[in-house]
Amino acid sequence: MKKITRRSFLTVCGAAAAAAALTACGGSASSSASTAASSTASSAAAALSGNIATGGSTSMKNVIAALTEGFAEVEPDVTVSYDPTGSGAGITGAADKTLDIGLSSRALKDDEKADVDGTTIALDGIAIIVNNASKVEDLTVDQLKQMFTGEITNWSEVGGDDGEIVLIGREAGSGTRDGFESIVEVKDSCKYAQELTATGAVISAVEANPLAIGYASLSAVGDTVKMVTVGGVECSEETVKDGSYEVQRPFVFVTNKSVTLSEQAQAFFDFATSADAADLIRTAGAVPVNE
Repeated sequence: MKKITRRSFLTVCGAAAAAAALTACGGSASSSASTAASSTASSAAAALSGNIATGGSTSMKNVIAALTEGFAEVEPDVTVSYDPTGSGAGITGAADKTLDIGLSSRALKDDEKADVDGTTIALDGIAIIVNNASKVEDLTVDQLKQMFTGEITNWSEVGGDDGEIVLIGREAGSGTRDGFESIVEVKDSCKYAQELTATGAVISAVEANPLAIGYASLSAVGDTVKMVTVGGVECSEETVKDGSYEVQRPFVFVTNKSVTLSEQAQAFFDFATSADAADLIRTAGAVPVNE
């Protein structure tokens, strides 16, 4: 990705202003043209400052970190804070105005849309993960549904070794959990052995137990666990973007409908939803939607 520094941005602004002024004056180097260029450049040079409060989805941690780093190259005097409290809290924070931008790793529900708007900045595949020692390589959505509701309880029923399936999931209110349960159609009917409060904790639990299965954001999964294919389709950027991987969800910026974003928050929002942020999002393990 081509880096956009504030210095280059201001240079372009100043040059554009001078050219516009000269054109308006018939190409003469008049004092009015010089004044117009100087005024525009001076205005552009007024760097933004202050804090932007974001919070919510823990799965969006890597994406927000990457966007924050990229934005700092353009607006170094702006601080972007991030409180990883879960998607539900991110939506509530935007609604009650304690956050400038809430973060949700699920689409907004109809009853939430009365107070807030949601803007998808990226897509995320929800990877189905098993222990590296597992023989299971592929599962269907229907098998996942039966496993997580307790209809299938032994790994031998889906091609694995004999052993009771241990279901690992996220806590109530988690966007990852809501996304997984909604897509697989197991909402509020999962028979979890453990309900954990962070994506990393789910991955660690599956890594430690040869009989475990769980789900996690694609961007967070490394080589400590194994991703199984779903219906023969691997979880990857390409399959998430083209829609062939079934277990996927959006990464959403949530803003309050009744409040105008501060100048710095609007600048960050515009940056994150621009094509300039695509490579940053991709580097963080998610799939950009604007490029």
